[in-house]
Amino acid sequence: MRKFAVILYPHFSLQEITCLTSVLTVWFGEKIDFIASRDGEYLSEEGLRVLPTKTTAQAKITNYDCVILPGTINPLPALFDEDLIDFLRSGIGTDVTFAAISSSPVLLSKSGILNGRKFTSGFFMQMADTFPFVEKENFVHKGVVEDGNVITGIGMFFREFAEAVLRKFEYDIGTSFMRDIPEEYTEEELTFYWSEEEYREFLEELKEYTL
Repeated sequence: MRKFAVILYPHFSLQEITCLTSVLTVWFGEKIDFIASRDGEYLSEEGLRVLPTKTTAQAKITNYDCVILPGTINPLPALFDEDLIDFLRSGIGTDVTFAAISSSPVLLSKSGILNGRKFTSGFFMQMADTFPFVEKENFVHKGVVEDGNVITGIGMFFREFAEAVLRKFEYDIGTSFMRDIPEEYTEEELTFYWSEEEYREFLEELKEYTL
């Protein structure tokens, strides 16, 4: 049996990872730990209330084969959660596979896990401009990108993301996992920007964490 963990933080998206987590648990009987920096209730984007099974203080990242990071519509609480970032950082240089979708690759960037690695993400590109730890030169305009022990994906490609993780661990999921022929997208279709007003609102919210 392999060991998997899902990281919880405010406003995390269940939808983006349940294709993966349900296959792991229902198809293959794997157990998943849900880890957060504090022991308390977390509200998902969908409005579901979730409790972690362990805190970052109780868990050791090298005890897991794969750490899964769901996306979040508001990554700032997690991004400025130093206990969480330190927990992820403790996985640098290990054999742990990190699987991050949607906006969550920004957490891997801050922790240093993405240093020198190709990646994709569903975050708005101004976020990459705002934070110097995001290596924009390594951003790849694809639905899913795998570089070593790191798998990143855009939220709309949740099936392909799940497939990449499952194949990484050599699960037998057939030849066309939950879909027929994957669609092709242009670079422009996979690049996202806020409006000027939305970006200003983001910068105002960011001040609460940086002042």
